[in-house]
Amino acid sequence: MYAILDIETTGGQYNEEGITEIAIYKFDGQEVVDQFISLVNPEIPIQPFVVKLTGINNAMLRSAPKFYEVAKRIIEITQDCIIVAHNASFDYRILRTEFRRLGYDFEKPTLCTVELSKKLIPGHQSYSLGKLVRELGIPMADRHRATGDAMATVKLFKMLLAQDLEKEIVKSYIKTEVKSGISPKLLDIVEALPSRTGIYYIHREDGTIIYIGKSKNIKKRVNQHFTTTSRKAKKMQLEVFAVTFEETGSELIALLKESEEVKINKPVYNRSQKKTIFPFALYAEKNKDGYLALTVKKADGRKKEITSFSTLLEGKTMLHKITAEQQFCQKVNGLYDTKKECFQYDMKECKGACIGKETPEDYNARINYFLENNHLQNKSMVVIDRGRNINERSAVLIEDGVYKGYCFYDLNHQVNNIEILKNIIIPMENNRDSRSIIQSYIKKRRVSKIITF
Repeated sequence: MYAILDIETTGGQYNEEGITEIAIYKFDGQEVVDQFISLVNPEIPIQPFVVKLTGINNAMLRSAPKFYEVAKRIIEITQDCIIVAHNASFDYRILRTEFRRLGYDFEKPTLCTVELSKKLIPGHQSYSLGKLVRELGIPMADRHRATGDAMATVKLFKMLLAQDLEKEIVKSYIKTEVKSGISPKLLDIVEALPSRTGIYYIHREDGTIIYIGKSKNIKKRVNQHFTTTSRKAKKMQLEVFAVTFEETGSELIALLKESEEVKINKPVYNRSQKKTIFPFALYAEKNKDGYLALTVKKADGRKKEITSFSTLLEGKTMLHKITAEQQFCQKVNGLYDTKKECFQYDMKECKGACIGKETPEDYNARINYFLENNHLQNKSMVVIDRGRNINERSAVLIEDGVYKGYCFYDLNHQVNNIEILKNIIIPMENNRDSRSIIQSYIKKRRVSKIITF
């Protein structure tokens, strides 16, 4: 659990500042579950430049509670939490100083979104909260007021969690949990999980990720891991300390994240996905008669593939379907071994390439037209799909046939303005697996919208 906060102060000499306003949002990694917002009477005057910056003046604070009156609520809402703030060293120092004046030692682990941003989203000219969220298209109200700045930090932190493909933030959180108590039972772990679409991470006690999976129902899938009696499942059950998760809403993003993060983190129980999950591919190659033959073979990185498949059977099934739907030739595509015409020609579903009736030029033109309109090569588009809640959408960006990454957004201008979209996109690896996942998903499932540009 995270306590994401922002504090406004009186200004003044180091360690003599007083708090004028505090906002704390308790965040479980997915959503805000509690909040505390209050003006605070610092019992000392506010510096004039601070009044001008924040709009908070001495008159506003005369009837506000003093710090000792809100201290108990601050302790309660930050219990068992990691403190998160933009420039955390400042906010954490101010809080500790106020508690020290009351004779209480306030000590918590901290995370700074300035440092995290520099590491996870490098290349920005400024990492001040205002400029950074503006560049990332994060809406912000009440700048330089605790509630506005803290909520902007919540949205920024949510984005940083998604950017953290190596899951360093989550691993450090698990280590904090180890210090605070005993591992919960498997049943308790399952009960805390959502029945929603997303990615889940199974951790050992030291925070190490031992398995990454995706599911349309996280709770149901993890429960299967914990109740299955296979040798692999039993071994994993003995090692589990915690399960974290990330809701995606979109199954496409869950598929893409699973593929990418398994390759990065190399969990010990994800053996089958550490390399490619699509070992077979569809190719178009001219045969001895000059016809472009569509064939499914073992993937070869030196050749230009059309799409790829997880099994040979899946590839052959797709090739049969394409050949029938497009009235291509079974014989040319190696699906019907004969010295005469193919079976589809007898059924008037082939134009006769098998017996030379359709010329190589005409046949190849039909093949090329199909290929140009049915795979990602050189296409630029945004695939819009559902988000993590009713007010949100997800976007997957493909530019000139290259998969760039994904993002979540709640304002249309964030996706309609390509420059803002590029700023908020979480960069992902463009590889055979990601391209194949996107192609397959668009073909088989219904997405909300596809924007081409």
